[in-house]
Amino acid sequence: MINIPNACWPTDDVLVGGQPSKDDFIAAKNAGFKTIINVRGHGEDGTDWEPVFLTELGLDYHHVSVSGPMDITDEKAKLLMDRMEGSARPVMVHCASGNRVGALFAISAFKRDGASRAEALEIGSNAGLTKLRPFVEGLLSEA
Repeated sequence: MINIPNACWPTDDVLVGGQPSKDDFIAAKNAGFKTIINVRGHGEDGTDWEPVFLTELGLDYHHVSVSGPMDITDEKAKLLMDRMEGSARPVMVHCASGNRVGALFAISAFKRDGASRAEALEIGSNAGLTKLRPFVEGLLSEA
């Protein structure tokens, strides 16, 4: 069991949550994870040490920088989904809490997959969307 903050499994091979510790990454490697995607903005915790540490562990690492609500865009959602689709599974995707990841999942579901607004918000919530929900609701209303 990987014990990252706010852990949730939006699919059976994708774990989403908050910032993992080095021990969490080691546990993920031991559990068979292949890929880590960091959605924290440049300069946030993890963006400096994760690339080297995870490469040394033998995990694939990708970074999709999302610095805050105004950086939650269709383009960033597409970039995250493209990274996930091209990655060896299982995949762990994290930010500080999982909230930004959930926001990107909701946007992708709505814009790319044609989910209804309600369905997209549920997908986002299942992937960690919490405090950013009103912001994402606004983005989905503008579409």
